[in-house]
Amino acid sequence: VQLQASGGGLAQAGGSLRLSCAASGSIFRINFMGWYRQAPGKERELVATITSGGSTNYADSVQGRFTISRNTSKNTVYLQMNSLKPEDTAVYYCKLSQLRHHFWGQGTKVTVSS
Repeated sequence: VQLQASGGGLAQAGGSLRLSCAASGSIFRINFMGWYRQAPGKERELVATITSGGSTNYADSVQGRFTISRNTSKNTVYLQMNSLKPEDTAVYYCKLSQLRHHFWGQGTKVTVSS
């Protein structure tokens, strides 16, 4: 399984960005896909996940500002990020969970200026 993330970049506080993550390879039973992030000097943390059934979960810090969605036919997950804050600055990683296996994308950097 390969994950290709895109959409990161520079945004001003209050602005928006949309991340995409396309999965390819041997995909047959996805448990969930999601986004995690890692800021400099900090541990990687969950941002949002979406299950195969469409249930979503968000970190408290992004609830109401970020929206995770998916296109199941394209095995692609999106993260719409609105009302960005400088503390959202991080490398964002896409994750796919399939059966007992977990796969990570290469990360896409998001920088939010104040």
